[in-house]
Amino acid sequence: MTDLYPDIRPYVQHSLAVEPPHVLYVEECGNPEGLPVLVVHGGPGAGCEPYQRRFFDPEVYRIILFDQRGCGRSTPHAELAGNTTQALVADMEAIREHLGLESWVLFGGSWGSTLSLVYAETHPERVLGLILRGIFLCRPCEIRWFYQEGASRIHPDYWQQYLSVIPEAERDDLLQAYHRRLTGSDEVARMAAAKAWCRWEAQAATLLPNDKLVSHFTDPFTALSLARIENHYFMHGAFLEPDQILRQAHRLAGIPGYIVHGRYDVVCPLENAFLLHQAWPQSELRVIADAGHSALEPGIRRALVEAARALARRLSQDRP
Repeated sequence: MTDLYPDIRPYVQHSLAVEPPHVLYVEECGNPEGLPVLVVHGGPGAGCEPYQRRFFDPEVYRIILFDQRGCGRSTPHAELAGNTTQALVADMEAIREHLGLESWVLFGGSWGSTLSLVYAETHPERVLGLILRGIFLCRPCEIRWFYQEGASRIHPDYWQQYLSVIPEAERDDLLQAYHRRLTGSDEVARMAAAKAWCRWEAQAATLLPNDKLVSHFTDPFTALSLARIENHYFMHGAFLEPDQILRQAHRLAGIPGYIVHGRYDVVCPLENAFLLHQAWPQSELRVIADAGHSALEPGIRRALVEAARALARRLSQDRP
């Protein structure tokens, strides 16, 4: 991945206690005096990854990563209690205040785009700019598309594996069927469901097969938090009102933003990015012609790096 900046390590790591029993992992790298950017990872439940530090010039940006409730190095692992969108927005505010920041840039993809948008619409005065990828608006039609019917017709071979852990009699509501297993007491069934859920997501996430991504998603530690927390959120409509993000997009007025989306994104169809761009005229939309959903797609990687450079230049010009 030569289009990314060289690998770097955190210069400080934090354990931030929020609402009990949750303790968040937070790290900082890059320039301590630089433009602050918060990396908002996907899932929910995926956790942050080292490569996510590398989208930003470490001499320009103060790069902040955190693991959301219940995943990565945050504890307790795969915890559903107190795990809501509103709680995560409050956590982001707690991080900002803990670090002594007035405002920052948000960088998020997939669920990370959802959470970034909800935060920005809740606290627009705290957001200097947005860099978003693989837009997910968390509408019921999007969740049904990927987990019940729609994407299944594009990847019918992958879909059979997703179905395999659910008896035919329960397949009329796959979200509910998975919920029973992911929250049940049978540890074997819980892990089988977690791996099947995550394998489906990883296989559909890239334009061409990516075995490394599939291996990462189906690792037991990652799979359990990702599947349990995603399913928990989607069972509750992501704790959002109907069409909340688009209806409140007027609150983004004045915030510069970049939207990067793969034309062949099966996980989050391009329509999502198009609708957001229409509702948020200050945004710039870049459609990557030869990409799916993952931030690891070559064209998407390059576009995100370019967006981070462009936003830094733009914000430096706007300063008095």
